[in-house]
Amino acid sequence: MSTTELNTPAGTDTELRPALRFITCGSVDDGKSTLIGRLLVDSKAVLQDHLAGVQRQGETDLALLTDGLSAEREQGITIDVAYRYFATESRKFIIGDAPGHEQYTRNMVTAASSADAAVVLVDATKLDWKNPALELLVQTRRHSLLVKLLRVSSLVFAINKLDAVDDPALAFQHISAALQAFATAAGIQVRATIPVSALKGWNVVDAKTGWCGYEGESLLQLLEHLPVTHADVEQPFAFPVQWVEKFSSSSDTSQGRRVFWGRVAAGSVKPGQAVTVLPGGQSATVAQVLDHARRPSDIDAGHSAGIVLDREVDVSRGDWLLAPGQIEAQRTLQATVAWLDDEALVPGRVYWALHGHRWIKAKVSRIVHRLDVNTLAEEAATELPANTIGLIELALQEPVATLPFEQARALGSLILVDTASHKTAAAVLVKA
Repeated sequence: MSTTELNTPAGTDTELRPALRFITCGSVDDGKSTLIGRLLVDSKAVLQDHLAGVQRQGETDLALLTDGLSAEREQGITIDVAYRYFATESRKFIIGDAPGHEQYTRNMVTAASSADAAVVLVDATKLDWKNPALELLVQTRRHSLLVKLLRVSSLVFAINKLDAVDDPALAFQHISAALQAFATAAGIQVRATIPVSALKGWNVVDAKTGWCGYEGESLLQLLEHLPVTHADVEQPFAFPVQWVEKFSSSSDTSQGRRVFWGRVAAGSVKPGQAVTVLPGGQSATVAQVLDHARRPSDIDAGHSAGIVLDREVDVSRGDWLLAPGQIEAQRTLQATVAWLDDEALVPGRVYWALHGHRWIKAKVSRIVHRLDVNTLAEEAATELPANTIGLIELALQEPVATLPFEQARALGSLILVDTASHKTAAAVLVKA
């Protein structure tokens, strides 16, 4: 627990407002770990003994506050996602420090899949900032596109290391214009573009008014009132069964029937609702709904629930309980894919697909196109190498109930797993 959390009075807004999960991403050495270290130090969320442990030659190395693996400290890079927690008087935060190296894009995708916001760092010193038509780095483009594809609610560009260029105002003007042009072409909505110096702390926690011609909020001030990602409550009810409690000892709540536990993926559930089971096809009525503490309660999407049906039907882990007739089960899907495996995707390959808690076989029927992250052009392709984005068609061994990812995150997402190596091969986002 941070010192700020310890000193936060009970009953403040921090307890009422939902915590914001955000990630920092971008290219290698753009200063992501240093930025998080600066956020933690300047918001007084680091204990003194921890701060003393990241001293190098008498100076504090802020990046070491998140780079915890020995390989990360030896190489000075971020390899895996590091999570840190802190709070201000207004809000609690969960930060994910995503790696910038192209080969670790899969780790970035993992972090972004559960984030409410993303801060994409841009290193001004790596760009031809004097050129009004400057080119952005490939990883800046790739990570921004992945943030959009994964339905991260808010994207913030933070232009870092402007203190290290000769004319920071001109650099900020040209880089922010290039970022806006790219975002417009890609259909990305940007919350803000902020000039920062993670090393010196400018515009990170406290605003440096007028620097680079910027008069807005600091990064932390902006983060304090960004929205969290809303659960898909407006969609039809869908519930992936994670665990079956065969005979509950608490007969007062389950009437001796089996309880199906999981997290509501979409819609809401309450007693009296009719449901169907996928893949079995049986019908039943919800007799009782329990919350995580076994109390009777109606449950909305995004929260855990235990569901008791009015009669015994064949339901196992991996099955889905669905609103009858509202979500169509399909055996062929067209989907956007972020290819993460080192071995390229080629048509004809068979993978394990995980949808909710259900494993099925999936065959890649064809590659529709590949997205060029530089030009945003859709190119014909016969394969998808590692860390590329494309549109594919999948043929499934059994039908699955899906909605487009833009409508429902849990229903519209799958992962592909290599059948031999068991490595996660792709993040799959179902299209309409």
